[in-house]
Amino acid sequence: MKVGVVTFPGSLDDVDALRAVEIGGNEAVPLWHGDHDLKGVDAIVLPGGFSYGDYLRCGAISRFSPVMTEVIEAAGAGMPVLGICNGFQILCESHLLPGALIRNDHRKFVCRDQRLRIENATTPWTSAYTEGDEITIVLKNGEGGFVADEATLDRLEGEGQVVARYLDVNPNGSLRDIAGITNERGNVVGLMPHPEHAVEDLTGAGTDGLGFFTSLAAHVFA
Repeated sequence: MKVGVVTFPGSLDDVDALRAVEIGGNEAVPLWHGDHDLKGVDAIVLPGGFSYGDYLRCGAISRFSPVMTEVIEAAGAGMPVLGICNGFQILCESHLLPGALIRNDHRKFVCRDQRLRIENATTPWTSAYTEGDEITIVLKNGEGGFVADEATLDRLEGEGQVVARYLDVNPNGSLRDIAGITNERGNVVGLMPHPEHAVEDLTGAGTDGLGFFTSLAAHVFA
C-alpha cells in the first residue's frame, strides 16, 4: 500500500515514520502540510513532533493546514489515518477523534519505554495484533493526557473504541489509562506512544511497534 506521511513545520518523527512504513512492507510517500494533494495514497500517518511550535494548543494550528482539508475528507470516506503523539492531538483538534490531549498531570516531559495492552485488534492499524497483546514501545510527550467527559469515555469503552491502554504506570494522567483510541468507523486511530521508534532490534524498545505498520496489509488481505 502507498502510505503518506505528512510533514508539518516542527514535525520531528516524519522521517522515522517514513522508514517504519517501508520496514512494514508498504510504499512510503512524503506529503507536505501546505499542499492540497494526497498523491494517490491509500493511508495516511500524521507523525509526532511540535507542529507549528505547539503554539495555542498542540495541533490547533496544524488542524488548519491545507493538507488537512484533504485528510479530513479522505478519512470521512474511509481511508485509514494514524495520528501518532502530535498527530493524535491534530486528529482531536480536527474532530476526527473525540476528546483532547492536555498537559501531563505531573507537568513534566516524559520519555520512556512504555508497556501497553492492545484492546482493539480490528482496526487497519492494529489487525496484526491480537486483543490482549502486551507490547512495549517508546513514549515521549509533555501534553499526552487524554481527557473527555464521562459520557464520551463510557461510549469509547462500550463501543470498543479504546485501541491501547497503559500498563504498569500511567505516564501522563490519561483518563482510564487510555493510550490510543479509534473513531466509530474504525479507520482513524490516534496513539500517544510512538510505534515508529520500535520497529528494529538494533535500536529502541525492540520491534513491538512494527505491527502498526504491517497491519495495513494484514487488514486488506484478511
